[in-house]
Amino acid sequence: MATLDRPTLIRCIEAATLAPSLHNSQPWRFRVDGDSVDVYGDPGRRLEVLDPNGRELIISVGAALFTLRAAIRDAGWIPTVETFPDPDLTDLVARVRLGRPAEPSRESQELAGAIARRHTNRQPFSSAVVSADVLDKLRDAAEHEGARLTVAGGARRTVIVSLGRAAADRLHRRGGYFAELNRWTRQLPGRVDGIPAHAMGPWDALERIPMRDFGTVNPQPSRHGEEFEAYPTIAVLTTVGDTRVQWLQAGQALQRILLVATRLHLATTPISQPVEIPSIRDVLSDPRTGRWAQMVIRLGYGPPAGATPRRPVTEVLLAPGA
Repeated sequence: MATLDRPTLIRCIEAATLAPSLHNSQPWRFRVDGDSVDVYGDPGRRLEVLDPNGRELIISVGAALFTLRAAIRDAGWIPTVETFPDPDLTDLVARVRLGRPAEPSRESQELAGAIARRHTNRQPFSSAVVSADVLDKLRDAAEHEGARLTVAGGARRTVIVSLGRAAADRLHRRGGYFAELNRWTRQLPGRVDGIPAHAMGPWDALERIPMRDFGTVNPQPSRHGEEFEAYPTIAVLTTVGDTRVQWLQAGQALQRILLVATRLHLATTPISQPVEIPSIRDVLSDPRTGRWAQMVIRLGYGPPAGATPRRPVTEVLLAPGA
């Protein structure tokens, strides 16, 4: 029976490591077993202050899982996924197996082609409007993964920006917050994780965008304030339910949205601050329908963003039976 050779499967895993993660913490590990790949969360890379219950860790692993799926599909196979396959192995998030071989569709090829080009962009965006047609494609991407993307109107956008500021203020008062931020923004030679100086972006001089300011702990001499877009396009990603199953679903939806946006030449900024404070996250959620906010996403058109470093695949690959 034909199957993917191990070097190709390893290349698919390497593509998966390009997924976004909170503070570029890269909290994932993989194990190859024949023609299947086990995807694990790495609890040692959970941010204890920002992510005490591991929600954002699972979202990050979900983004890597979707990227692995996209890479395998581009290699000519239809992947099948079993989530949380072993209740005794709490860190085992998913098992990806090769289904039947099939030529990748044009859409699959374009998604895979966007993996290496997708970068979080913390620069000011232009005033160009994101068209309704483009936003519909992003909504479809979320729904394809069982989630929903809701684009904020003017009044809702103002509320989200205000909530973002309130979240930042509360996080700044949270014990250990700045020490944890320092851990992931410290500039060290040869570092292969965390947020490098070039990816921090300028600070928002008019405080229009509810983004985290990574320069508060490790200020850079060349970093300065700039005027960001007056009317940012902001969307909220939600799921029905709020367990590990939905967090993983949200991560896969997030990455599909980001890759579709990249394919459509959009710049993107996942924004997690407003959903890191429970009371503020409640405001963005809808208890009547059981729909929970998982991530806020800023969308627009901006200058190219640079890549952030990644750990080598050998560092995230577990030995068989280990």
